[in-house]
Amino acid sequence: MPAFSDPELERLEQAASMLFAAEDRLPVLKSVSWDRALAEAFFSSGECELPQPKYSPIDPEPTFEFVSAARKLIDGQSPVHDWLNRLADVTERTALMLSSVGTPDFYGHSSVLYGSPTTYIADGQNTALDLAYSLDHLLSDFDEGAVKLEPAVRLTAPELKVKLDNELPLHFGAQAPDVLVTPDVSAKAAAGKDYIKIRDDAAFSDLDFDQLLHHEALVHIATGINGRSHGRFEVLGESHPGNSQTQEGLAVFAEFISGAIDPRRFRRLANRVIAINMAAEGADFLDIYRFFREHGVSDVPFEAFESARRVFRGGVVSGGAPFTKDSVYLSGLVEVHSYFRAAVRSGDPGLIHLIFTGKMDVMDLEAMDMLLKEGLIQNPKILPPWARDMRYLLAYLSYSTFLNQIDIGQVAARYDGLISQRQT
Repeated sequence: MPAFSDPELERLEQAASMLFAAEDRLPVLKSVSWDRALAEAFFSSGECELPQPKYSPIDPEPTFEFVSAARKLIDGQSPVHDWLNRLADVTERTALMLSSVGTPDFYGHSSVLYGSPTTYIADGQNTALDLAYSLDHLLSDFDEGAVKLEPAVRLTAPELKVKLDNELPLHFGAQAPDVLVTPDVSAKAAAGKDYIKIRDDAAFSDLDFDQLLHHEALVHIATGINGRSHGRFEVLGESHPGNSQTQEGLAVFAEFISGAIDPRRFRRLANRVIAINMAAEGADFLDIYRFFREHGVSDVPFEAFESARRVFRGGVVSGGAPFTKDSVYLSGLVEVHSYFRAAVRSGDPGLIHLIFTGKMDVMDLEAMDMLLKEGLIQNPKILPPWARDMRYLLAYLSYSTFLNQIDIGQVAARYDGLISQRQT
């Protein structure tokens, strides 16, 4: 017997379409973006004046109307109803956040949507900030070595485009995203629904190529394509704050499992969390810019500016109200890794494919499983190599699950003599 009657399914699909329409008018990153001229003005000032970004707050009322109409259709009890109700909550909160850009209220809404550095992660015992400080401490010991280990090959933006243009069709076929070289991007690279933008004056390594392929293309773009391919529940193809933690955690996990991450990249993710916490406690843009310059983000001042910009976009540059989105990279990584380990312990590798059926939070996976079993959505069409052929992934997760039971402190004590000799 079907889980939903035809009228009930029609109401749920209609509600999902309304929420999609509501989310589609809430482009978070575009709404909090900074004009490239702000960086030029900052460096012209001798790096001593706060940037003055301008924002255009959105009117939240049209969104509230969409959400109110959708809620009236979500009347029932099931994982799918729970998913759509959570999405309604996220949509309302996102509208409130974007209506308060450039004000202290922005931070409160951002913290509800993305969490903050002091939000507990999957184990309920540690926070993203705890993990960030631990990683910063451990990885700082390898600063000099990390620099030496960085790939020597440097690619221009056009050269990187050629490599991506050759590789992407192997995974996406005719749906391969466009690769655009442009000055119209603040970061070194950024991805949209069907494109990857590369900043025209940035320099890249082969590892940057791997990170763009596995993080941006084979997670962010691929899950979007998969989510839009079902012919219903099109919101599964949409990025929004409610799926940001799982999306970014999955993308960073992809970097790990494919060997595309390096110590400096991992430490940079940790330093973003530390910087957000500093800004929440009152540090201004200049403090955070100097923090990134001193903590080895890059030898290029513009990249330190870019890292500081990520912390303050949409918030208050004088401190106290940052954008907390970058807290989700570490918390999401722990969440996704924990989910994958649970999947392996269950003996059901299909649970790993489930997370690629579209853009969702791990809390929504029960709903996705229900929709899949009812034949209302399909198995993902585009998967990264490590998820398509899971032999290495299953071996790695099985080992890491066992390793978690070992007291690493007790084991490491056996080598105290060797370690102390090398440190003298």
